[in-house]
Amino acid sequence: MTDVAPTCHSESFSKGKVCIVTGLSGAGKSTALKVFEDMGHFVVDGLPAGMASEMVAMMSRPSMAHFKGIALGMDLRQSNFVDEMIDCLNALARQNVHPMLLFLEADSLELVRRYATTRRPHPLERKGLGLEAALQEERNSLLPLREMADLVIDTSRFSIHDLRRAIQKRWGRSKGKLRSVRVNVISFGFKYGVPREADLVFDLRFLPNPYFVENLRPLSGLDKSVVEYVFHAQQSTEYRHKLLDLLLFMLPLMEAEGRYRVTIAVGCTGGRHRSVAMAEEICQALRQADYPVYLEHRHLELG
Repeated sequence: MTDVAPTCHSESFSKGKVCIVTGLSGAGKSTALKVFEDMGHFVVDGLPAGMASEMVAMMSRPSMAHFKGIALGMDLRQSNFVDEMIDCLNALARQNVHPMLLFLEADSLELVRRYATTRRPHPLERKGLGLEAALQEERNSLLPLREMADLVIDTSRFSIHDLRRAIQKRWGRSKGKLRSVRVNVISFGFKYGVPREADLVFDLRFLPNPYFVENLRPLSGLDKSVVEYVFHAQQSTEYRHKLLDLLLFMLPLMEAEGRYRVTIAVGCTGGRHRSVAMAEEICQALRQADYPVYLEHRHLELG
């Protein structure tokens, strides 16, 4: 991976939140755009360069306010691509929009291997060139864009996760913003089945059970008296401490590995008391640590 020293682009990107993703065919553009989409950007792939100004202008609409930015994928499937791209960047500059330009590349042997794996034709093969000649022709023609790029990433030895990490490191959360990994917390009842989407499952059936306390049975883990009953026991508070400590240790490592979603499931027998109380505790702690957390009490009304 090679960083190309940015000029005014970095500052402008922080204001305009516009990124153009281009580079060699097969180098990972589609994967990169999926990463931007997962990070909350509005993504358009295969966009003709001449339409970039219209797409960027659309981001000023109130209906687009929830997007963190816009990522546009462009490649040489369009004729006169490099000239069109330069005209596009000049047109955006006249609108005081200076996008970050991300250029993806890989060595020829790796690109040949990828094309052999996918069995898809290179865009220039349709013009009668063999694959290796097409790759070299594309590399030569895109050289001006590579030299203009704010960031050049060589994906030759990259896995999908490596590329995700590189993009998240550059475009992920900034100071004061939520982390890039999204955490889903689910409370559930084992008698109804473990959530199939769970990455981590924790069994709480050893904790004190409010179900066997007559005045607590009709309540749930959302009620203060149930929470106090569950966490009154020393083993409950100690387990809560150790569980939160484990999660706060693991999640930054999973985020660094390029994970963008982790689902944590906590279960008790019926999914109404203990698991609900613990799920609420987990959510509170993770939100305080700036994680975007989504909570579901799956079997609350069934337990």
